Amino acid sequence: MSDASLHTPADQKEASFGDFFALLKPRVMSLVVFTAMVGLLAAPGSLHPLVAFIAILCIAIGGGASGALNMWYDADIDAIMTRTKGRPIPSGKVTGGEAFAIGLTLSGFSVVMLGLATNWFAAGFLAFTIFFYVVIYTMWLKRWTPQNIVIGGAAGAFPPMVGWACVTGGVSIESTLMFLLTFMWTPPHFWALCLFMKSDYKDAGVPMLNVTHGRKATRAHILVYTVLLAAVAIGMGFTSVGGPIYLLTAVVLNAGFLWGAFAIWRRDDEASFADDHKRERSFFRFSLMYLFLHFGAILAEVALAPYGLGGW
Repeated sequence: MSDASLHTPADQKEASFGDFFALLKPRVMSLVVFTAMVGLLAAPGSLHPLVAFIAILCIAIGGGASGALNMWYDADIDAIMTRTKGRPIPSGKVTGGEAFAIGLTLSGFSVVMLGLATNWFAAGFLAFTIFFYVVIYTMWLKRWTPQNIVIGGAAGAFPPMVGWACVTGGVSIESTLMFLLTFMWTPPHFWALCLFMKSDYKDAGVPMLNVTHGRKATRAHILVYTVLLAAVAIGMGFTSVGGPIYLLTAVVLNAGFLWGAFAIWRRDDEASFADDHKRERSFFRFSLMYLFLHFGAILAEVALAPYGLGGW
């Protein structure tokens, strides 16, 4: 980590509320909120609506806290990469110290409030999730191994398990499969992004797979993980959180995702970058819709279950 993340820039600009909110990575937070909500609603049992709202809010705040701490530590490489140089710290609107204080404060607040509102197992799970993302992924894996996104992806996959734990006080095969769905989805999702980000990660010294092993190996890894992902996604359709709506959604989406991964895998390394960019960007966009629709299908099964239309 460079000194840029620890000291106030000489040309620091006045920060707005939007700049501080951007520290929380709202796009990532929205996925955390949605998957955690599905995990909470799909769990057997129920919470009072107010308690459920507080639980989801705490998980969202915990996810945002992780984002702020990630930006604090990664300020040096964020300033190099085209995709991230406009973030609050490298752009000079927020100092590293401010980001660190916000992230640490929100982390403690979210964990304590979740424990008081639901149970301490769920709160401990949230604390572990924050620790995993900030320490295991950001501080250790990201700059050390090309498998960073594979192992580190667990942090983004924990929220549905935390939501489930808020209701049940534990874990189950269903919550584990929801974790695996996001965990197996993360590598092809991010590797597709890496393939069309040109030299961003190489310039920043981040050992992403396309930097250390090349584009051909990255394409092959995308295909392998997509095959494994399809098995997890379709298999979940036969559990208590699945049903005909989910299973049909999973079959259609995974057929399309597998075809996209196969199309990327068979690309010619000599093809123009512009051509690769189009194919891989399309796969990346589809990957965003892929995860949302899977969890949306689980939510549909939950919503229709009281009418005898959801679930098996």
